[in-house]
Amino acid sequence: MDLLTIENLLTLMMLTLLQAVLGFDNLLYISLESQRVEKSKQASIRKLGIGIAVVLRLILLFALMKLIQYFQDPLFSFDWADIAEGTFNAHSLIVLLGGVFIMYTAMKEIWHMLSLEDEMHLKKEPQSFSKILTMIVVMNLVFSFDSILSAMALTDSYIIMAIAILISAALMIWLADRVSEFLQKNRMYEVLGLFVLFIVGIMLISEGGHMAHLKFFGSPITQMSKTTFYFILAILVIVEIVQSKYANKLSRLKIQEHQD
Repeated sequence: MDLLTIENLLTLMMLTLLQAVLGFDNLLYISLESQRVEKSKQASIRKLGIGIAVVLRLILLFALMKLIQYFQDPLFSFDWADIAEGTFNAHSLIVLLGGVFIMYTAMKEIWHMLSLEDEMHLKKEPQSFSKILTMIVVMNLVFSFDSILSAMALTDSYIIMAIAILISAALMIWLADRVSEFLQKNRMYEVLGLFVLFIVGIMLISEGGHMAHLKFFGSPITQMSKTTFYFILAILVIVEIVQSKYANKLSRLKIQEHQD
């Protein structure tokens, strides 16, 4: 009953909102990756992937609360004569590698879209269910670090943080199906989603580099803020909407010219 206080309830609301905001990029990744399996299995892989990731996230939360210092302690460092320098810990390495992998995934899918011959003549083979499930779970955990560490700054109650994670997971499962359905019905936004995912990779690399105090030629890596990310996202969406409307207008004008 001590948990049912105004302070704890307000903290729970803040944590749930935080999980939802920080989980947007994760949601986009899940929606895009799930489309690589058979259509009949896409909804189930989203639910199962998020479900497994939530269990692992709760375990990770417990481990971080007990072993946070081990994730922050330096593992190794380097200094290459004014060319590059940095000091890495487990947290910075996980975030950096996650960012590199997401950028690689986004660029690979964009390259496939540009391969017109593959799109027109070759049917894309569905990926292995277990492979995509593993990728969704692993990347979910990579995205979890920021949200968990942010939550630990607001409260030290494991139960409150666990409830916030469960609520955000339920919202993510509900939204993942809708985001995926929207992308399937509006294929042009799939390209936008992949470029947003590419920017997410850049954001994670900048964050990992900032945590590792990376410097190249004396210039430190500066972390991209969430505010900057959402501003870029808004600009990309506006550009996509304006461009699609302009393209439709040009198509109508061409039709009228042919009719005249």
